[in-house]
Amino acid sequence: MKQNCFSYKIFAFLWLLLLPCLVISQQLSPDAFLQQVRSNHPVAKQATLLSPQAEATLLSARGGFDPKVFGDWERKSFDGKNYFNIAEGGVKLPTWYGIEGKLGYNYATGINLSPEHKLPADGQAVLGASVTLLQGLVIDERRAGLFQARILQQANIAEQRLLMNDLLYEAAKAYWDWSLADAWVRTYGEAVRNAEIRLDGIRGSWQQGDRPAIDTLEALIQVQDRRLELNAAQLHFRNARLVLQNFNWENGQAQPVDTTLRPQPLADGLLADLITLAPPDTLAAQHPQVQGYRFKLESLDVERRLKREALKPRLDVSYNLLGDGFDISPNNGDFFLQNYKWGVQVGFPLFFRKERGGLQLAELKIMDAELGLTQKRQEIRNKINAYQNELANLRQQINLANAMRENYARLLAGENDKFVLGESSLFLVNSRENKLIEAQLKLAKLQAEARKTEAGLRWAAGQWQ
Repeated sequence: MKQNCFSYKIFAFLWLLLLPCLVISQQLSPDAFLQQVRSNHPVAKQATLLSPQAEATLLSARGGFDPKVFGDWERKSFDGKNYFNIAEGGVKLPTWYGIEGKLGYNYATGINLSPEHKLPADGQAVLGASVTLLQGLVIDERRAGLFQARILQQANIAEQRLLMNDLLYEAAKAYWDWSLADAWVRTYGEAVRNAEIRLDGIRGSWQQGDRPAIDTLEALIQVQDRRLELNAAQLHFRNARLVLQNFNWENGQAQPVDTTLRPQPLADGLLADLITLAPPDTLAAQHPQVQGYRFKLESLDVERRLKREALKPRLDVSYNLLGDGFDISPNNGDFFLQNYKWGVQVGFPLFFRKERGGLQLAELKIMDAELGLTQKRQEIRNKINAYQNELANLRQQINLANAMRENYARLLAGENDKFVLGESSLFLVNSRENKLIEAQLKLAKLQAEARKTEAGLRWAAGQWQ
């Protein structure tokens, strides 16, 4: 009997020693996987479009200050007579402070020209400017649009960070679910191998008359039960790999995950790798959602300034030097008091109801955004604190679960020794092994929870980039 037991141990040792050589697989690290997600996932590519969109908006807003060429020509001829031929052209030069320069040329001929259209024979050059003195002096639509376009650039950077933060968090969770499923497959696979080795050893002992036949039946049932558990674990692993495929993109197409790839084991550097971050208040202030609210408030403040500007009366003054042909120099006297045309435009509503209503709406939008910012900042702080508390608790649970697993392993080893000496039963060995498997599965689950909680802490802090 002792010889059979010795042979049984040698067979088990050689099997476990040679097993790693039978399966050739390559490990896909979480960093490599997440880098692939950053580079190829459609959501990541959509996020990169936000910057050029903001640049295009800014370019469009700057177009409000582009010089503009204008021209107009009217001609009427009837019964062989030139009633009139009127042409006007030039360029307008908008500036930042509400001043618009004008350089133009007017030409008019004909027998039926109205007095205001009569010009020198060589036409008339015009050099002038128009100035907004009240409404539009501090800010106008063009400047407001440019301010908001610049704010949009920063807001889109925050939005890009937010999209990547959500995407990488979901990808990290899928990766660690895959790693947990792999750990279950490994645990149940080892349990199947141990049960098969035990069955072979007991069969040998039965054939030599050292064990009753009922022991072989019990050992066979244990093998069958372990194979059922392994089958379920393998199904879970395949499904976890399918979820991982949602994040595995290349050349615009979702790619199957290579079946030879295996994830990083859950325990590798676990407690050493768990992150520590800055205080929750600091992290909340840096969160892309909080920054998004701040940029929204800045944009709304520009809108409020524009609405407040609309409460002023409209007062526009224009002054144009007129030339004889292209000569605008005066014949005598002051340059600005000879050959000119100037005008004043004034206008304002009597009750300003539209303008006052617009300002009230702008202020209410700001109040709403400020309340949203306060609430969002508090929510982020609480999420960060909750994840930190959970992570600290998981550290303790992992240490306890690891100690339990080691103790169950000692109990199983001792029970195996007693079984070899004939002082224990197969039922007790199987019971000890079941407890060890439960402890291994519980430890793997806690390790996976720690990995996902770490990812959740990064997500709550807005640190996935």
